[in-house]
Amino acid sequence: MTLTVAPVQPATRSRLLLTVVGLAGFVTTLDNTVVTVALPSIQRDLHTRLSALEWVATGYILMFAGLMIAGGRLADVYGRRKVLLIGLTIFTGASLGAGLATSIEPLVAARLAQGVGAALILPATLAVLAGRPDRSLGVAIWMASGAGALALGPVLGGYLSEHTHWSWVFLINVPMGAAVIALATFAIPETRAEPPAGQRGQVDVPGLLASVVFLASGTFALIHGGEYGWGSPPILIAVAGCVGGGLLFLVLERGARAPMVELGPFAGRSFTGGVLAQVLWGLGVNGVFFYTALFLQGVLGFTPTASGMAFVPLALLVVVVTPLVPVVERRLGSGRTVACGLVLVAGGMVGAAFLEAGDGWGRLVPAVCAIGVGSALTMPLGSAVLGAVPESRAGVAGGIFSVSREISGLFGIAAIGVIVHEAGSFSQGYALGLLVAAALVLLGALIALLTLP
Repeated sequence: MTLTVAPVQPATRSRLLLTVVGLAGFVTTLDNTVVTVALPSIQRDLHTRLSALEWVATGYILMFAGLMIAGGRLADVYGRRKVLLIGLTIFTGASLGAGLATSIEPLVAARLAQGVGAALILPATLAVLAGRPDRSLGVAIWMASGAGALALGPVLGGYLSEHTHWSWVFLINVPMGAAVIALATFAIPETRAEPPAGQRGQVDVPGLLASVVFLASGTFALIHGGEYGWGSPPILIAVAGCVGGGLLFLVLERGARAPMVELGPFAGRSFTGGVLAQVLWGLGVNGVFFYTALFLQGVLGFTPTASGMAFVPLALLVVVVTPLVPVVERRLGSGRTVACGLVLVAGGMVGAAFLEAGDGWGRLVPAVCAIGVGSALTMPLGSAVLGAVPESRAGVAGGIFSVSREISGLFGIAAIGVIVHEAGSFSQGYALGLLVAAALVLLGALIALLTLP
């Protein structure tokens, strides 16, 4: 008797591919926030200095943002599936190393390696969607998973560090990473860019290095500017490296035979408008996440667990509303859909800005829900950016879009932090910071309305 194995149906393989996209976006974004609540336990257990402890949180972001455009270019040249699997393997192995670390040095090294893996994963994940008929749905799933991870990270980190051991903040990535590797191996076909004649297999190494200097220096300055002082030598050197690296990158890309980032797409309204709208959304939302958690505990008197749970409705609404976004987009178009979403986000920020001591869930939840629904309606941004470039540059476009999200988050926290610290009290600074953030998000709504189709 001969056994035959039924072939996997295209619809099933497509669903598995979208599952990989969602899980990859979730685990890489989760590591931005899940570790924050566990830092006191890590410091107590490893007997480490605060300055060293900060690298546990920021080392991941530094490598993640600094290498992401390079990761996108490598995916275009060497294959999106191959680079995705390499990134997942690095990320999963580094997570195991972080969980097993018994001193601060190997923990920081593992966090840096996690950032390298994530910088390969995220742009390759977006590039996999290029040219697919379900690209819009895939990008929406990717963005929703990231927003959900951003909101659920503090809750999960607090629960794990309180009820188990801080190491599980990292070890939880190991089974998830292994599962995503297995699914990606099976569900994702290999694709790579088709470069112009004479550019096959070429990597713009000088441009790659300049982009790393530009992004890593800028990220370092944003992370540590408040700590070291904006006029201190380390920050001035980082700012000089950022400006110099950026200018050098522009010069090199204009003359490169196989440029890592072709500047042509930025002349397109949809590409530039989509990136700018994403940056302005990130400026506001990340500041809300960071400082609202402090406000809830320090001013409204919420417990750490309750303050983490305050963001759960936001994450749930993103998940629930996201499947409906393509329907709205078909009726209104990308520009109007994103603009409506950003107006809702700004409205939620204004509502949160007027919270005061004695307020409870009744005034908090409507503001959080508005931000959740509005964030879900910004999902067409990613599809618009990917659709505005040739498929051969999908990896780099995904890297630019992902970097815009990470850098805007860092800058949003830093910028609102300046407002908070300069105000007479934390409550006043928090309110003013959210109003400024709301104005920036409204600017993003106007840009989306004018530039997206």
